[in-house]
Amino acid sequence: MHLKGVFWTLGILICLFGISMMVPAAISWYYKSGHSLQFMLAGGMTAGFGGLLQFFGDRPKRLSHKDGFLIVVLAWVTLSILGAIPFWTTGTCTNLVDGLFESTSGLTTTGATILTDLEHTSPAILFWRSMQEWLGGMGIIVLAVAVMPLLGVGGMQLFRAEAPGPVKDKLTARVTETAKALWYIYLLMTIVAALSFWVAGMTLFDAINHAMTTVAIGGFSTHDASMGYYDSLWIRGMCVLFMFLAGINFTLHFAALRKGFHLKTYFFDDEFRTYLKWLSSLIVLVGLFTLATQKGTWDEVIFNAVAVATTTGFAVSDYAQWPPATSLLLFVAMFVGACAGSTGGGMKVVRVLLLFRQGMREIHRLIHPHAVIYVKINHQSVSPTVMQALWGFFVLYMVCFMTVAILLASTGVDILTSLSASAACITNTGPGFGDVGPASTYTSLPDLGKFILLFAMILGRLEIFTFFVLLVPEFWKR
Repeated sequence: MHLKGVFWTLGILICLFGISMMVPAAISWYYKSGHSLQFMLAGGMTAGFGGLLQFFGDRPKRLSHKDGFLIVVLAWVTLSILGAIPFWTTGTCTNLVDGLFESTSGLTTTGATILTDLEHTSPAILFWRSMQEWLGGMGIIVLAVAVMPLLGVGGMQLFRAEAPGPVKDKLTARVTETAKALWYIYLLMTIVAALSFWVAGMTLFDAINHAMTTVAIGGFSTHDASMGYYDSLWIRGMCVLFMFLAGINFTLHFAALRKGFHLKTYFFDDEFRTYLKWLSSLIVLVGLFTLATQKGTWDEVIFNAVAVATTTGFAVSDYAQWPPATSLLLFVAMFVGACAGSTGGGMKVVRVLLLFRQGMREIHRLIHPHAVIYVKINHQSVSPTVMQALWGFFVLYMVCFMTVAILLASTGVDILTSLSASAACITNTGPGFGDVGPASTYTSLPDLGKFILLFAMILGRLEIFTFFVLLVPEFWKR
């Protein structure tokens, strides 16, 4: 392990993060909200700290896979802490834990918030929340991968550690080009979403903010009522479309665009077809249970179901008041999440699909004990090693969820809130049920409970293994 190289690389990421704080500083100056100085100081402090790490570090000639894991974990923890500085210095969060919670929620694209009265919150703060989600959506690490070759540092190890879910083959010959391709698609989708929201009737400021948080599958809004603030089927329809698109593996978007936007590319992919079937089934089931009790309308059902299933966290109504069967379906949807390689959270559709096929394989083996049956994805056999890793991931994921829920309940939080808040944070969904439903915030939870949940957010964003590998003693041996 090259610790000086780790410090130097981490310094680059922190410097980039500090520079990004100049954007909300400019927003504050434009709207005359009086927070320009605070953001400039926060950005200067952050960039200065990054420069200090570079000074004591050393430009690495190469990065090992251990370096990659360490940089990714340190980056998410450090950037979450530094991202809280503007919340503290502007007085938006007077509590130390609240600022850290809001920052971590933004960077991990969880969308859980402790802020209220957003309509009267500084535009700079609102923009910073949205920007944090946008940066975290594809991962500021992947952005750095595109930049690092210019600085003489390769980024393959970082890309492997950061890429969410099972990683497909590299899109291009070099990981740098891969990262750039993903960011171009990400940026293009954000611009198109912003223009769509603006044309549909949002103000330009709201359109840009909601475009960033929609494509990032984050869920932060500029209004307390979230997307329910806009009584427009066009706005809701556009949001559903972009949540759906952002929940698809971005490598699949790239493959489709490279072939002239050939739609068949999507339908050749097993995960996409399962994602489409799962979303459609969820909408129908939630609609049947909800409309039977006259609790909601079809447009509310479609929006809320897609928002939860993709772990975006937006809402147009309080779905926590819908029938219990609906709540249970949405609770399960949090864990399934979006596609691997997307900006969404959860365990990812491809993992659930492979575990289901493994279960069916075992049933068939009971009937035909001597048959050789393979688990396949996209007509390719999945190795036993991968399947073992998937089972290990699933077990560890559920153990972490239950541990977080028990720890949260031990702070005095009721069972429903403990279970739903733990699920909403470890799957990076945001709103849950009980005291943290879509019509509420996390502000009522005790500080210790918030600290436990912000740790769960980072665990979910790093997809468990990336964090726990650091706890294995062999990791630190030469």
